[in-house]
Amino acid sequence: MSVLVYIENEEGILKKSAFEAASYGKEIANLLNTEAISVIIGDIDTSELQKLGNYGISKVLHVTNENLKSFVNQAYASIIAKAAENEAASIVILSNTFSGKGLAPRVATKLEAGLVVGAKTIPTIQGDTLEVQKMAFSNKAIATVAVHSPVKVVTINPNAFAAKEIGGVAQIENFTPEIAATDFNTIVKEIVRATDKISLPEAEIVVSAGRGLKSPENWEMIEELAKILGAATACSKPVSDANWRPHSEHVGQTGIVISPNLYIAIGISGAIQHLAGVSSSKTIVVINKDPEAPFFKVADYGIVGDAFVIVPQLIAALKAYKSN
Repeated sequence: MSVLVYIENEEGILKKSAFEAASYGKEIANLLNTEAISVIIGDIDTSELQKLGNYGISKVLHVTNENLKSFVNQAYASIIAKAAENEAASIVILSNTFSGKGLAPRVATKLEAGLVVGAKTIPTIQGDTLEVQKMAFSNKAIATVAVHSPVKVVTINPNAFAAKEIGGVAQIENFTPEIAATDFNTIVKEIVRATDKISLPEAEIVVSAGRGLKSPENWEMIEELAKILGAATACSKPVSDANWRPHSEHVGQTGIVISPNLYIAIGISGAIQHLAGVSSSKTIVVINKDPEAPFFKVADYGIVGDAFVIVPQLIAALKAYKSN
């Protein structure tokens, strides 16, 4: 028996969510008195793979294949399932990222496993029963889910569990499972990445703005604030619909769901669809001139005032703080 963790990479570099998943898997392995093993797909340098040992992974199954240089959902799911069978894994962990959301249901189906999507806590395990908390009803409630199947698949939200360096060495093994030709009926022809921006799902700090900024020309101060904080930029749906900002920055129920440590909302009223995508943020700061804005009801900190006055003052204060 073991715990298997699928490790994502981006062009050969391990993502922050990969180390979070590794640490989460190690915590569960400790509960079961077993080992955490990872599977990773792609051309990745050995030195990068060895980093996983520091986060509690004892063995890395490394899969390389010319046909897998780009993400192929069905083929990746088959490999993860075969790795789980090879290592007799009772629990499979994935990050609840874009690719993880597509992989987890396929892996669960192949393994005839119960599935929990978007876990936010370490589970409790008694016998064959695993219980874990997850967000429910568009992040307005917390559900406790119990899984009784022999094999379980769990995805963990980015930033829900901190990566923990505990020291250790991972054994690297080549893993070459047979992949059916039908797994390549649909393939990715090209991926265009926004390489100059912090990834929204993985960002620890997000600065977001809405129609209160009046026009796209006023986003310069949002980008400046984000740069000072080392944050990702985001926006509300009306802003992306108006093409003020790219749709890749739209956060909310119909956009990207995020859970940063700090979410700063500027000039956003806080409609329920927007709150559904950001309410699991650990700390929410709202800046809005309307004291009745719904966002203030869920904010940890709120400032009632004109964004065009407050944001420049905030930028100046942060610059002064950093200079000292």
